[in-house]
Amino acid sequence: MNRWLVTMVWIVACWAVHAQATFSLSERGLVLESDTLRDEWSLPYPIYRFCTGDIDGDGSEDALVGVVKATRYYPEEGRRLFIFKNYHGNIRPLWMGSKLGGELEDFRFIENEEGQGRVRSLETTADHRYVVADYRWRGFGLAFDRFLLTNVSREEALLTFEQSLKPE
Repeated sequence: MNRWLVTMVWIVACWAVHAQATFSLSERGLVLESDTLRDEWSLPYPIYRFCTGDIDGDGSEDALVGVVKATRYYPEEGRRLFIFKNYHGNIRPLWMGSKLGGELEDFRFIENEEGQGRVRSLETTADHRYVVADYRWRGFGLAFDRFLLTNVSREEALLTFEQSLKPE
């Protein structure tokens, strides 16, 4: 009985630390911090976007970080999306994506009508047109959910991308 009680107290304590920690950026990278813990993840790349939200639906805040870097499969420097999670007070990579559908220009965390977390992207296509799309978490990575716009000018795509982010 005492062993069970100790285990339950430990689980509740871990959950409390897990739930109250928040992500931020420092000069060196990503920081996860609460009153009782601090973990850092080095990001030696230029960062162009940082936001948080529950992308995988587990009830805890994840960090979405946009970095500029080349990858093994895309040797040209480009905008990439990294997603990190709070795993028992430690930063763990959830997804270190090299590419979404097109060339990533920008992204934001949003919640759809059902309250589910999504990544809203502004992307350039191979023929230099633009799309605005939503992606959802699917097991190990992001999966395409829907297009808001396709085959439009940059100005039209930016207008829709920015307007769709405003709370109603």
